[in-house]
Amino acid sequence: MAFSSLSFQQQQNFDPNAKVKAVFLYNFTRYFEWPEKMKSGNFIIHIIGTNNSLYNELNKMATSKQVGNQKMEIKSSTSLDASIKPHIIFLLNESSDMLKEISSKYKGKGALIVTEKGGLAKSGSAINFVAVESKLKFEYSKTNAVKAGLKTSDELKSLAIAVD
Repeated sequence: MAFSSLSFQQQQNFDPNAKVKAVFLYNFTRYFEWPEKMKSGNFIIHIIGTNNSLYNELNKMATSKQVGNQKMEIKSSTSLDASIKPHIIFLLNESSDMLKEISSKYKGKGALIVTEKGGLAKSGSAINFVAVESKLKFEYSKTNAVKAGLKTSDELKSLAIAVD
């Protein structure tokens, strides 16, 4: 009995797109410039919500990749943790109701906000994952990236579904 409930729990936390999302998140780091004060210490990606598949994929990546000269560090919590000073905040679908609070709290502080629920790039996130014809794509709001205190590359716009 315990085995079947364990496998059900694993299925609930399984994300078939976790590897693709992890690669996207890492690649996004090439298109943004973080403020000077964010260029020392570890490069922190903070996942808000529960996605064990994504967390594991990012941790695997963190063992072999860096962002510039910064080691990657992956944090995960079910709510906003003020002690974490993230470079990227990934608000999972279940946590998207926190977007307004998070975009307000991190305005101008150099945190890239990434979401995965329809319409959120128009509501405060800079990057929003969407499924288009069964493929994972992303929306991009340069306005929201600039509000977050990030310098952006126009190159990213050509890869994204632009919302502004």
